Amino acid sequence: MASFKLATTAALLFGQGIASPQAQQFARRQVGGDAPDVVIAGASSYNGLNLVPQMGWNNWNAFHCDVNESLLLTTAQDMVDYGLRDLGYNYIVLDDCWSVGRNETGYLVEDSNKFPNGIKAVADQIHDLGFKFGMYSSAGVLTCGRYPGSLGYEQKDADLWASWGVDYLKYDNCFNQGQSGTPRLSFDRYNVMSEALNATGREMIYAMCNWGNDDPFDWAYRIANSGRMSGDIYDSFNRPDDRCPCTEAIGCAWPGFHCSIMNILNKMPAITSRTMSGYFNDMDMLEIGNGGQSDSEYVVHFSMWAINSSPMLIGTNVGTLSPANLAIYSNPAIIAINQDTSAGAAKRVWRYLVDADETGEGEISLWTRSLANGDRIVALLNAGNTTRTMNATIDEVFFDERTAGAYRAPPELSQTWDVYDLWANRMSEAEAGAVLAGMNGTTVQISSNSTTRFNATAIPYADGIEAMHPALWGQQVGTLAPGGRFEAEIERHSVGVYRLKSQEASMMKRDEL
Repeated sequence: MASFKLATTAALLFGQGIASPQAQQFARRQVGGDAPDVVIAGASSYNGLNLVPQMGWNNWNAFHCDVNESLLLTTAQDMVDYGLRDLGYNYIVLDDCWSVGRNETGYLVEDSNKFPNGIKAVADQIHDLGFKFGMYSSAGVLTCGRYPGSLGYEQKDADLWASWGVDYLKYDNCFNQGQSGTPRLSFDRYNVMSEALNATGREMIYAMCNWGNDDPFDWAYRIANSGRMSGDIYDSFNRPDDRCPCTEAIGCAWPGFHCSIMNILNKMPAITSRTMSGYFNDMDMLEIGNGGQSDSEYVVHFSMWAINSSPMLIGTNVGTLSPANLAIYSNPAIIAINQDTSAGAAKRVWRYLVDADETGEGEISLWTRSLANGDRIVALLNAGNTTRTMNATIDEVFFDERTAGAYRAPPELSQTWDVYDLWANRMSEAEAGAVLAGMNGTTVQISSNSTTRFNATAIPYADGIEAMHPALWGQQVGTLAPGGRFEAEIERHSVGVYRLKSQEASMMKRDEL
């Protein structure tokens, strides 16, 4: 992949008045047009949930409507056996096509052919395996699969899901009766379900899926825990598609579908400030394993979703994962970035167009992100058509560390940073194959010396980082000194992801001990 060398109010539950304990500070601003007044929460959540991005599995990308209780339960057991649950993938989400309509009292009825024991029984078994359970509906009269939607039935449906033990709702945007086109229309429609979920008294993550219509990143954090920021993903690295016409997130009137990895990624820089603890810009489900991209392209997909704090929901058939696919999904050093309590998104420092590939696309870019403990993430992305040497200066890495008023050099520029390659210890295909073959058992045994395996259910990622667990750090490949820069050979359609740790901060920590 890469070779390195030196050179509130918003925090109150609508209808219940339950405040998030984290919501202490907020700033108010008015969005233009007829959008609602927006409260920007700091390190908070409107309902106290989802302070780091949700992780798990959703059936839609791989199975669409071909879903049943056996698929859900088998997938959940596979995720336990493969160590995915213990890495933090803890939501099993049932998508569309699960009902047969409403009964005489207006409540949804599950399809007894697909769920002969009932969805509550499925939820109970999933809970027994150590997961949380999610479901799907649409803020319209029909779902996208043309099953009954929840528009006009919000409280009935929320109460039903709560009685079944649902912990998560993915809420789509199909057949919305024209109740979109302005931020106010979309806000009001989605807020009805927000209030309904809150009124049940059960904690449920609310994952809005309105495809970026009406700029949800400007208002959805008042009422939801995540919101889709683009049209539907497609298992393609960078192929343009007329069905995904927008190249920018803001003001996209028709988000569409068949959006490539690079199309979605390049919409993020304008809205990075709208990613925060409790509300995350959802870049859509992970396609790794569905066969449309190369291994290195899937590494880009996984890495860039992680460093931008997107929800990380596996969107493939877990039962047919290849060793290479499992090795990508199982990189704890990358997952630790996604689950970092800073809850921010990466910032794109620069982007240049370069030699185009067979799709007519070619670019390179530098992304950085600061983490809760002061570490810095650097991603060198080569979406061009050839392997190339890419570099970043220390000034570029810390370009965003500025003070108000007159410019003063940030203190990070005068420090020396140890540089760790976070893909250097990727699980080998032999090891991943052994896991898939059942030689792993049903739980990941923690070893302080393991360079590839980690169990976040036993040791939180933040504690593992502080303890310098080698599985979370990759390999140290050099240092970045004041005034310096580093270079890396990055293959075509690939990325180098590095974690920088200040030597000065490390020494101060040792002195404290």
